Amino acid sequence: MTSLPESAPEDSPSTTGVPEKNVGVLLQRGGEELALLKVSDRFTVSTTSDAAEQLSQALPIEEQREIPRTLLKEFRVDPRQRDRAMQAARNSDAVAYASHVYQLKNNPETLVYLTDQLTIQFTPETDEGIINAIASEFGLQSVKPVEGIPNTFVFQVTSNATENPVKIANRLMGRPEVLTAEPNIVVPQDSHYRPRDSQYSQQWYLYHNGGSALATNSHIDIEKAWDITRGTRSIVVAVADDAVDLNHPDFQGTGKIVAPKDFKNQDFLPLPDISDESHGTACAGIAVAEENGNGIVGVAPGCALMPLRTTGYLDDDTIEQLFDYCIANGASVVSCSWGPAAVYFPLSLRQRAALTRAATQGRQGKGCVVVFAAGNANRPVSGTIFERGWPSGLLNGPTNWLGGFTIHPDVITVSACTSLSKKSAYSNWGTNVSVCAPSNNAPPGMWFEKTGFISTAPEVTAQLPGLGVFTADLVGVLGYESGNFVSSFGGTSSACPVVAGVAALVLSANPDLTAQDVKRLLQETADKIVDRDADPQLGMRLGTYDTNGFSQWFGYGKVNAFKAVQAAKQKIAQSSQASVRRITGRNDSAVGIPDNNPQGIMSAIRVNDSATVREIKVTVNVEHAFLGDIEVSLKAPTGQTVLIQNRTLGSRTQIQETYSVDTTPALKQLLNLPTAGVWQLQVIDYAPMDIGTLKSWELSLGV
Repeated sequence: MTSLPESAPEDSPSTTGVPEKNVGVLLQRGGEELALLKVSDRFTVSTTSDAAEQLSQALPIEEQREIPRTLLKEFRVDPRQRDRAMQAARNSDAVAYASHVYQLKNNPETLVYLTDQLTIQFTPETDEGIINAIASEFGLQSVKPVEGIPNTFVFQVTSNATENPVKIANRLMGRPEVLTAEPNIVVPQDSHYRPRDSQYSQQWYLYHNGGSALATNSHIDIEKAWDITRGTRSIVVAVADDAVDLNHPDFQGTGKIVAPKDFKNQDFLPLPDISDESHGTACAGIAVAEENGNGIVGVAPGCALMPLRTTGYLDDDTIEQLFDYCIANGASVVSCSWGPAAVYFPLSLRQRAALTRAATQGRQGKGCVVVFAAGNANRPVSGTIFERGWPSGLLNGPTNWLGGFTIHPDVITVSACTSLSKKSAYSNWGTNVSVCAPSNNAPPGMWFEKTGFISTAPEVTAQLPGLGVFTADLVGVLGYESGNFVSSFGGTSSACPVVAGVAALVLSANPDLTAQDVKRLLQETADKIVDRDADPQLGMRLGTYDTNGFSQWFGYGKVNAFKAVQAAKQKIAQSSQASVRRITGRNDSAVGIPDNNPQGIMSAIRVNDSATVREIKVTVNVEHAFLGDIEVSLKAPTGQTVLIQNRTLGSRTQIQETYSVDTTPALKQLLNLPTAGVWQLQVIDYAPMDIGTLKSWELSLGV
């Protein structure tokens, strides 16, 4: 077994820049050193569920639970028994390793779980031989390189290691060959808000004509934006959250759901397990609820939804897998209404790289638009506040706050404003805010509501004016309210998917924009709302704009859907439009489709023109006794194959359909490929008895 042992004695000589007594209590993170404290009443082991159950019976522990998406089992124990129980676990052949559970010193409510991995970035001149020698010295085994960062690798602690990854990382930081060394930790994820406001039955945040508690133009001016576009299925909004109720009527429609994924249960049904998992459904409803004559309408109702259920934890692997999945499965916009359950949380090297990859490599190099909620602590996303008045002195004196994700340069960070165009009292703020969007205001006692780490902060006691947000809820009696909708949603959790939806409309109007183009455009077209009042909790006045048009409360202003979509449309160069020409080909040779044959038939069209595919349309004419038996795919000259029609046509007997990127987002995979060569249509009959014929098909390429 591999143990994660204690540090050397405090008086041992140090070979690093970290004093020996601090080697085991400083966490290397994002170029900073964070102080750690050991939790007195718990520890973790890496083992199987069966073995954990056996340990539970053999050890003096009080309870156990699994840390999702890891092999870690957390044991709670009487503090007087912790060390004895840990040693007994380490002596078990069924335990890969055992480790303390830690807390961040400046945030004692946040638990930090230690995995057996660490990331090391070496200097450019460090060769493979030296890297292998260092790995051998510290008992490490290479797992994989970190994509996008030269000479950087993920390592795993082996049985030859004599110290845990925290201590190894600190020792490595003193080596001249090492630029960065970070252990991979697991911390809980925090969804920003659970609504408590009174009911409200209209989507005022989209558009309104005034009324009680409604300031003029406190909406996002959606109706004029919808005159330009209501969104297209080729633009996919990924909502990464606790879960999404896919049975909700407002998430139905052909092509609405794309590439769903449950990272918690490792399947493709990101459905809620419990009634508390309503957050993601509410966020998805705001962004993309379908226009169907009933219920609500999302900001971008015509766009597709990629529902992603997260693990609830923020270790390096989880963040990499989440954003790499978005890249691989064609997400255009990624909406993240969550953040770390920590006061101060710099991103790790791998987490920063994962966000950068998504924002630069997604959408075939144009970048996914990544949107994060600023948070609901009424604190800076990055900055220092003199804290006082917290019960039991939980935070006291100058305290550094850092959201990690919200300061990444490729992210759009969204704060919240109210129906009266004022700052939402809870909203985080600061120099990294991009724009704000309408949401609710803080109800009395909001800071006493348990929202991750902020469970006992000083509260606002007065009733603060502002309407709640009306959106989708779990179907039936579960969720925030009985019925299919909630009228009191809010927080920056609500503001974030508003901006994600506007970004999706912008890309629907002009898909050639890069992620950075979209960020700049949203900032340039935002409305300069002003709030000269003092903040009710901190007394600050940051609701006006500097000479660069920036406000710490509102960023560059409140997002305006119409101005943003109009500007996106105007950015389509007339010269580019004029230069588009079409290459077409047609095959009218009728071919019988063999019954129940997985090879199917192939029909070819040769294209001689050498160009690059910018648009693609495929028109198919098939007759078949039962079309539910067949699948249709298009194969490019490069060999890349895309499924354009799956087995969903049931008892229909004729296809006369044109498939385009707008109706069939999978065709985006063939954009930017060379046109020249043989294009092939494949038709496969997967079931016996019924037969049919491919009568003809046509290929149209825009170049």
